[in-house]
Amino acid sequence: MTPQIILQIVLLGIALSMDAFAVSVTDGLTYTDINKKKSFFIAGVFGFMQALMPLIGFWLVEIISMIVGENGGESAGKIMSDVVSWVAFALLMFIGVKMLIEGIMDIKKPEEEKDCKKFSIKEVLYFGFATAIDALGTGVALHSGISTNYTIWLHVSIIMVITFGISLIGLFLGNRIEKLLKGKYEITAIIGGTILIILAIWIIVSHYFG
Repeated sequence: MTPQIILQIVLLGIALSMDAFAVSVTDGLTYTDINKKKSFFIAGVFGFMQALMPLIGFWLVEIISMIVGENGGESAGKIMSDVVSWVAFALLMFIGVKMLIEGIMDIKKPEEEKDCKKFSIKEVLYFGFATAIDALGTGVALHSGISTNYTIWLHVSIIMVITFGISLIGLFLGNRIEKLLKGKYEITAIIGGTILIILAIWIIVSHYFG
């Protein structure tokens, strides 16, 4: 394992973690009860999911290739990569639009009727899945670029650590911005929803034109 290969893996990890970073900023913005324990939980989920999905993609292609041959595995991998990109788009677009609409509607409400958003394990798991599912395609690509199977474990380990660290940074930044807005929950919801919508569009654009 040369330093150049390790650098390539690190850069790949940074690129993959950008989705998690964007959603981490959103979580830091919108969760009003965020603390250190919850921040580590969110970052841990994002890191784990971002490592798990390439691993699943890699081994799915490996299994399919063993059953139907290398060409069949590559074809199935390409189809899977297209499908998961659209699934990620739909998931993030759905919750992004929902958050945006709720924020806009809250602008018209009196201050006492506005609800601050609380930490939700279910939503964190949802976000973790939605931001990482398109990384299945990365696992497909790694299958054709990795000479030995054990190397995939090094890839996903580095990706997990990098995503964890970058997610913590995103949570911190989002939380700082939320404090600057001083309880303007509707504004944080609008910003958060907009970030998710942009991210959903970016996943499709980067998949087909990246």
